[in-house]
Amino acid sequence: MSFNPQDFITPGVRDLPPSGIRKFFDLVTEMKDVISLGVGEPDFVSPWHVREACVYSLEKGYTMYTSNYGLPELRYEIAQYLDQRFGVAYDEKKEIIVTVGASEAVDIALRTICSPGDEVLIPEPCYVSYKPCVALTGAIPIVIPTTVENEFKLTPQMLETYITPKTKAIILSYPNNPTGAVMTGEELAALCKVIVKHNLIVVSDEIYAELTYDGVHTCIASLPEMRDRTILINGMSKAFAMTGWRIGYLCAHEDFIENMVKIHQYTMLCAPIMGQKAAIEAFRSCRKEVDRMREEYDQRRRIIYKRMQDMGLEVFEPKGAFYIFPSIQNTGLSSEEFAGALLKEEKVAVVPGSAFADCGEGFLRCSYASSIKKITLAMDRMERFVSKRITTSLQDCHN
Repeated sequence: MSFNPQDFITPGVRDLPPSGIRKFFDLVTEMKDVISLGVGEPDFVSPWHVREACVYSLEKGYTMYTSNYGLPELRYEIAQYLDQRFGVAYDEKKEIIVTVGASEAVDIALRTICSPGDEVLIPEPCYVSYKPCVALTGAIPIVIPTTVENEFKLTPQMLETYITPKTKAIILSYPNNPTGAVMTGEELAALCKVIVKHNLIVVSDEIYAELTYDGVHTCIASLPEMRDRTILINGMSKAFAMTGWRIGYLCAHEDFIENMVKIHQYTMLCAPIMGQKAAIEAFRSCRKEVDRMREEYDQRRRIIYKRMQDMGLEVFEPKGAFYIFPSIQNTGLSSEEFAGALLKEEKVAVVPGSAFADCGEGFLRCSYASSIKKITLAMDRMERFVSKRITTSLQDCHN
């Protein structure tokens, strides 16, 4: 009898679509002189104090396992940080787990609360892993499309429309990847009334919390009646330029944490101790570096926003993260066609909006986590490309 590996792969995994982001990253690696606005990674090196702390930890022989929950000193720093920056208090001994990046935190949070048949609401466009992570639990991801007219924000009315007796939770991610949308405290408070009314759990991915440019970030767990029903996810990757260190954290009521740590201890055991030592130093001494990086991103944000307006693209002003999400519908091209042709003709890499949601079709995600010099050159190339396409599109309309 012939052996076919495909016969042994579960349908749930086999039917998962591959990441639309990775497709374009793979193409970029095969080309020379490409300017990438696709990668969602800071172009800053991790602060010196962070790197030095890691080296020192190795010199001191810190190469062992830690508690499944993470180093006590790091959990203390996380608790202090969240309390001082965002006004939400957690017990570092019972309500915090240090995870292998925020991605692991998303996974174990959903595996803890979701059962087959449960519905989990996901406002889109959003980070590409949410729907697959929900689907792998046997729960059903229910998409709520947001629109540029609302600056890609979720409204209470939209939320009410999608809630059913099977709805268990909602995933929120503001500031948002890929759109750069943020929600104010007042807007979140309005959502919370609906969430409390229907007794939902919130999984709040706040990895871009420090990258908020107008006003301050509101942590949803800090709002009335929301702390115990919120699973708060954050990490060191974006604000502290520590993507490769893979240090995230998950904060929630101790009943959630007690069960999430079971999955964590059987699958990951603990985050690397060297990275945890580095994260402690980041919280203690890198406030100035975080503020400086945010100021630099803000400058880049304003430059790329103006350049896209000037070249005739319809684009709303992003207020957080380091992404901009312009509409390219006036070029007559689909998102994939535009991204593919731009890469081939002008060697600028962007990500099709359709990689993040069906409602992202007609848009692009461009990251401004690159130097101003690279952004300027990329915009010059993109403007030349767009000018040709808009002219052609207009001619087609007249014919």
